[in-house]
Amino acid sequence: MTNTSFQDEPPLPPKETLPTMYDLPSEEPNEPGLPDEFHKFQARLLRDTFQPRKWYPDKLFCANNLNLYYDLKHLNWYKKPDWFAVVGVPRLYDGWDMRLSYVVWDEKINPLVVVELLSPGTEEEDLGQTPREEGEPPNKWEVYESILRVPYYVVFNRFTNKMQAFHLVGDRYQRAELVQGRLLVPEVELSLGLWQGSYNRIDRLWLRWMTLKVDLIPTLEEEVAVAKQEAAVAKQQQERLAAKLRELGVDPDELS
Repeated sequence: MTNTSFQDEPPLPPKETLPTMYDLPSEEPNEPGLPDEFHKFQARLLRDTFQPRKWYPDKLFCANNLNLYYDLKHLNWYKKPDWFAVVGVPRLYDGWDMRLSYVVWDEKINPLVVVELLSPGTEEEDLGQTPREEGEPPNKWEVYESILRVPYYVVFNRFTNKMQAFHLVGDRYQRAELVQGRLLVPEVELSLGLWQGSYNRIDRLWLRWMTLKVDLIPTLEEEVAVAKQEAAVAKQQQERLAAKLRELGVDPDELS
């Protein structure tokens, strides 16, 4: 006799039975916080909109996920900020080369602002909640606050859309007083806040630099889009004018 098994219910779709990106680790256990897709796009938007008017572009340096060396006595100690900006240094190292890392004792200027994008593997360190063992390197909070003395430190959680900003007062970070939800950075006449909009065809809340008066600083892509739109409007106006002239018996081509 042949046994025949029957399936009473249709099989579940693979998405309900197989691991998805939410089930598998997106970070290396030995190096948590490696950038995912959001980290890359968010860092790019911060870079594109960080445009202080009183600083020439060749005196600004922005980077993301770049080794930041801070201790000459421990050359294997470094942090990898998700994004940071320095003002007053050459855009290129020694005026000609792209940086492999940022070495504070060599550059002699510390970052003005650091942004960390919280992830499950880095949240405690980013917020200074990890205890330091004897002989171990300090966490990011300690480095930014006590060693580099970074004036502005911002953390953003994309899962809760919560932004936290800290300002160095004396030798300790204090929660920064936000103005209309924005961190004011008067040294560069800019502000940093949340913006709902489409970037790289992804519509969500993004961290974005603005002017102190809340005017958006356009990215290059946005400037191109505006220019195309203005050109299209101008062309339509010319076509309407030409049609009106023809109705009046005037050939617009003869007027040019």
